[in-house]
Amino acid sequence: MKLDVDNIARLAFAIVLLLGAGAGATWFAISSSRLTTYQIRTHDSVSGLLADAPVEYHGVDVGRVKRVELIDPRSVRILLSVDRSAPVTEATVATITTRGLAARGFTGYVYVSLDDNGGESRSLIAHPGEDYPVIALTPPKSASLDTAISRMDENMQRITERMDAVLAPKTVASLNRTVENLQRVTQTLVDNNTRLNTLIVNSERASREVQPLLQSTNETVNTLQTQVLPEMHKTLAELDKLSHEAQPLIASSNQTLRTLQTQTLPEAHTTLTDLDDLSTSLTGFARKVDNDPSVIVRGALWPPLRSAGGQ
Repeated sequence: MKLDVDNIARLAFAIVLLLGAGAGATWFAISSSRLTTYQIRTHDSVSGLLADAPVEYHGVDVGRVKRVELIDPRSVRILLSVDRSAPVTEATVATITTRGLAARGFTGYVYVSLDDNGGESRSLIAHPGEDYPVIALTPPKSASLDTAISRMDENMQRITERMDAVLAPKTVASLNRTVENLQRVTQTLVDNNTRLNTLIVNSERASREVQPLLQSTNETVNTLQTQVLPEMHKTLAELDKLSHEAQPLIASSNQTLRTLQTQTLPEAHTTLTDLDDLSTSLTGFARKVDNDPSVIVRGALWPPLRSAGGQ
């Protein structure tokens, strides 16, 4: 069969298609070998997260969202295709983050952010019964403008409610009474301004009159410090010196009193006793002499002796 121009063109086109398909298959195989599939499970809403959404690690694009599927009425599974070079370990956590002007559409987008929580750095592997390794999920973050506006609206509503509570009729009436009382106090101060000035003048005058008294008091204190107190100190020193000098005399007097008590007084008492006995004897002898003067010549007579029979 002859190859004309049309046949050659058809053959070339088929060859190009085959080469393109082969190149695509090769690229897909190489790309698939460079990617690892991980899964995330959550019970929260993932509104706005679509397939092919970016997956970032510390802000660097490391993969894409492969699929978002509903497991049961309350659970969602998200499959991630992540580059094998990404440092995904057991310490890796995922966060579903919203950025842009809106949470969905109108230049707003949702993506998955990966980060390291500082835990174990072992490689993340699939547990028994799981098709893919599971990355832990943290609470979602939202940085969209509509979310910020919604939060601002909620805050404004709270502020409005508080302002309504503060500006209630009773509170406003109380504030009005307070303002009226302040006005009265101000008027009273204005009315008493003259009295206050008079009080100030009198205080200044009293202070001037008190100054001589203070000066006299200062002079008295100076005299007390420079004359009276030194003289008192000198007198006390002399008294102390006299007390030291009198101590030997007091000690000698104490010794004399002890000698008088222990020796002289007992001897004097004995002498006085002997003198008293002698005086008694002399008194008796004098009485005998008065009765019988012959006693001086013949002496005292003994009384007659009694007989044995009692005669």
